[in-house]
Order: sequence, then structure tokens, then C-alpha cells
Amino acid sequence: MVDLFEQDILKNDRQSSKGNQLKWMNGNLWYKADYTGYEGLSEYIISHLLKYSTLSPEEYVLYDLEQIRYKETVYCGVRSNNFLKEGWQIITLERLFQSFFGKSLYKSIYQITSNEGRLRFLVEQVERMTGLKHFGQYLNKLFTIDAFFLNEDRHTHNIAVLMDGEGKFDYCPIFDNGAGLLSDITMDYPIEGDIYYLMKCVSSKTICCDFDEQLDISEELYGNQLQFTFTKKDIQNLMLGAENYSEIVKGRVMTLLYLQMHKYGYLFQTKE
Repeated sequence: MVDLFEQDILKNDRQSSKGNQLKWMNGNLWYKADYTGYEGLSEYIISHLLKYSTLSPEEYVLYDLEQIRYKETVYCGVRSNNFLKEGWQIITLERLFQSFFGKSLYKSIYQITSNEGRLRFLVEQVERMTGLKHFGQYLNKLFTIDAFFLNEDRHTHNIAVLMDGEGKFDYCPIFDNGAGLLSDITMDYPIEGDIYYLMKCVSSKTICCDFDEQLDISEELYGNQLQFTFTKKDIQNLMLGAENYSEIVKGRVMTLLYLQMHKYGYLFQTKE
């Protein structure tokens, strides 16, 4: 357990449709507390399963479970290393577009009627503003993760790039997947709800409300950029380290993942 204090609190510049989750920075570590359910478990499971993928370690942030004592309350949550190099900052696509053009990227995207046109516009604008190449391939990785793990919070306030003090840009490692795996049991996905029904209720937020349509369009335009190798046994082993979450919660997460493994079988490589 870690004790955290008010002076460690981080201001949340990245807006979430779910509200403001408590976040801290202490030393070279970032901490996040569960807010609407089991966001910490979601971050932990998703990031550790990404170790069993074609992503390189520097392409994503690894989260470990942590109990956090703040004031008089003990929270379940996670910790991660600070991935920012000195002089660099995270800047969301929404904030970046606002600074370049003085208007909302989200609204500009949704003025375009076709979903393919929206994705092309998003990629073209980011590459134009940042000079980064292959942003479409990067988005395919995000869309693959979002579709598989049902991360419903990937809007333009929650996709980011890195920027240094001289205006140079780089790719941001993939992070902030706490809204996945039906983690919001307070408002939208009650733990007693039917998992098959709840999975149908989750919607994406980047270029349309359908995860599979986003993923299909990105694969057609930019190819499939992410494959998995994890097994059911790997999932079960990860759950052994999540003793602060109930068996009901862990059971629901495992059921969801098994269903997604069946649905997205084409994303899996055979372990050598």
C-alpha cells in the first residue's frame, strides 16, 4: 500500500465522459484510483496482456495493481512509470487541433458524413500538424485494442501525442485503458447485469459508435498492425495477482475476454 497526499494530485487535462478519476504523481510513478468500478483491474489486465502481442515494450504503458491510501480512504488502483522524458509533455489531439485551427477536432470529424472520410481526415490532420508518419497504422493499433477490450473512452480528448519544448512531436505510448472490460459498474454496466447484453451496449467514440466498423475501416486503409498470442491460461495467471477484486468481478472479466478471443480469433498468432 502507498500513502499519497494532496500535493501529489495531478490535474486532469484529459477529459473523460465518466468524470474525474483521482490521479497522483509521486517520485517517478503515476497512480490512479478506481472511480466508477474496477478501472485499475482493467488497466492491469489489458497492459499485461499487451506483453503477449506484437507491440514492442516502449509502445504501451505497463500498469501494476496498487492499494492507495489518500486521506482517510483506501482505494484500489494502479501505478505506472512516468514515461515522459524531461522537457516533453502529453498533448491531446483535441487540444492540438484547437491550438492550430481554433476549433474542435471532434466537431470537425463529425461534420464529415462517411466514417472512412472521418478516419482519413483525422489521420491527415494529425500528420499535417505533427509531421509524424504512419499515424493511420498507430490508430489501427488503438482501434484493435479498443474493439477487443471494449474501451469506450477513446475520443479526441483521450488520444494524444508527445511534444517537446521546441515543438517536436513523437508517438505517445498506448495508455489509459481503464474504461475497458465493462469496468464502470457504478453507472453503465452493473455487476449483476447480463454480460451478453452489456457487451452489446458498449460503443466506440473515435469516428463512429461501432467498434467493428472502426476496426474494419482502419484495417482496410492501413492494414492490421496488432496481433495477440495470449491464452486463457495467461489470463487466469494474471487474475491470481488481483486478490483485492471480488471473484464476481474477476469472473466477469475472464468471461468477457474468452468471448472476445473467440470473436476475434483472426487477431491471434500461434505461440512458438
